[in-house]
Amino acid sequence: MKKALLLVIFISMISFVYADKLELNGIYLGKNVYVMNPFSDTGVGYCIYQVTVNGEAVSDEIGSSAFEIDLSQFNFDIGEKLHIVLNYKNGCLPRIVNPEAIQPKATFEVQSATVDKNGILNWTTRNEIGSIAFVVQQYRWNKWITIGELEGRGLPSLNKYKLKVKTHSGQNIFRLSQTDYTGKPKYSSRIIYNSKKPKVSFEPEKVKEELLFTSETLYEIYDKYGNIVIKGFGRKVYLESLQSGLYYLNYDNTMGSFRKK
Repeated sequence: MKKALLLVIFISMISFVYADKLELNGIYLGKNVYVMNPFSDTGVGYCIYQVTVNGEAVSDEIGSSAFEIDLSQFNFDIGEKLHIVLNYKNGCLPRIVNPEAIQPKATFEVQSATVDKNGILNWTTRNEIGSIAFVVQQYRWNKWITIGELEGRGLPSLNKYKLKVKTHSGQNIFRLSQTDYTGKPKYSSRIIYNSKKPKVSFEPEKVKEELLFTSETLYEIYDKYGNIVIKGFGRKVYLESLQSGLYYLNYDNTMGSFRKK
């Protein structure tokens, strides 16, 4: 009997020496986390032997094939950061059933959004749940292009943001988006700004070395196959590296073409 007990203890010690851990980061959303807990590889006991939340061991019963991590016992505030660690024995693998229960969600509500005379896009939001990056896009050349990114504050209270944008002549259209764990972006309503900038033009239409714009502008240059070869911002584009032929040009809020000599 004594030998058998010593054998069990020895096996348990081996399992703990070769133990591993499963970690999950997120935020508190008022929900609990559920775990599938298989038997250990030795057949003695269950896979998980300890669970901690933000470094503190949970008091829940974990000696079963499935259990719940009751996060309410820690009195977290909504949006508070969480770090959950499942310590488990070698040769088995537990599974978190609902990891989305603590993942940030794209729930922002835009309260105001304007572009000022200095080309600064200012916006405020409420009801953010967790920090997710805001992607700022502009509708230009018949497509949405990404022009910037800011990390969201993730607070349900009022959040303020600003980002320098490059406006073009005429009507400018912007939007904000966040993409959470679902992979599906959430978009804001369109943000309209009417610029008094004069229209931009370029010359020459037959280029040898450089293309000149009448004022600074974003631009994209495509070859005849639709491949983008040069893009940037400025008044002058050096084209020595391009082969002779026809090229298509996106600039200001319009499109055109030129021929490289």
